[in-house]
Amino acid sequence: MWRLKFKMSLLLIILFSIIYAGIAIIGTIIGIANFYFYLVISLALMFFQYMIGPKIVEWQMRIKYIEGREYLNLQRMVEELSQKAGIPKPKIGIAKLPIPNAFAFGRSLSDGRVCVTEGILQLLNEEELKAVLGHEITHLKNRDVLFITILSVIPIVLYRISWHLLWFGGGRRRGQEGNIALVGAIAFLFYFVTNLLVLYASRIREYFADKGTVYLGNKPSTLASALYKLVYASAQVDKESLKEVGALKAFFLNDPHQAVDEIQELSQIDVDKSGTIDPYELEALRKKKINLRFSERLLEILTTHPNMLKRIKQLSQYQQLVS
Repeated sequence: MWRLKFKMSLLLIILFSIIYAGIAIIGTIIGIANFYFYLVISLALMFFQYMIGPKIVEWQMRIKYIEGREYLNLQRMVEELSQKAGIPKPKIGIAKLPIPNAFAFGRSLSDGRVCVTEGILQLLNEEELKAVLGHEITHLKNRDVLFITILSVIPIVLYRISWHLLWFGGGRRRGQEGNIALVGAIAFLFYFVTNLLVLYASRIREYFADKGTVYLGNKPSTLASALYKLVYASAQVDKESLKEVGALKAFFLNDPHQAVDEIQELSQIDVDKSGTIDPYELEALRKKKINLRFSERLLEILTTHPNMLKRIKQLSQYQQLVS
């Protein structure tokens, strides 16, 4: 997955270049010391998030880790997939959530955790669940959670600078209010741009994790069926349950908030109306050209996950990887 690491590293360079440009502009007006104060605070927040992040996820997702001989089949699948991926077996957790989904998190490979919700265990068959677990284990193998954490600090820094300048004027003497407001606006623009880049990074890591599960021996059509089922089931979840996990939706296999809009598109792939996407239907999709409306392309730019139709179309390109 060197392409993913290259893209993530390139994004990291671009984002830090943007913030370096911000230093040059802001330093001439508010003083470099003031900037460093907010940079240090933001980096401290990132470190704090890095250290306690797993605990926050555990609390928000109501995770209970498997012990002893619980969920033996699930333990077996995770162990087999982690061996194939060449990583330590992660801790396995069950999230007490009605939303059918799965996610992975952790500070490092040795601290990896793979979790599934109660909802997904009741929804998917064994092969589909294995494909989903392979996707999540690939996230751990690629270390993309750590990349996203590092990338996310850049918009945080710029947001704090823009907030300080626009609302408090940077603490400068009179006569500079206009310049300070201008720099605050520029900082906010940089924040918006860098946040879009972080969202882009979040989307591309999903594509690489999809490909990763295929390399681990799972069929593209199996993951496509799992995604289809997740979308359909997520669309029926009540809004209060969705709000409960809104802040952590980037961890999920798919964005349950987009499920209602995705159902109609995906149902067109399921030609025989079986509730699954078989290899023949996936092959038919591979030969088609999909055209997204402008509103759909715009919405994708502002989300943490790829457009689902595009995502499954990309999965169709991987069928030759599995014999």
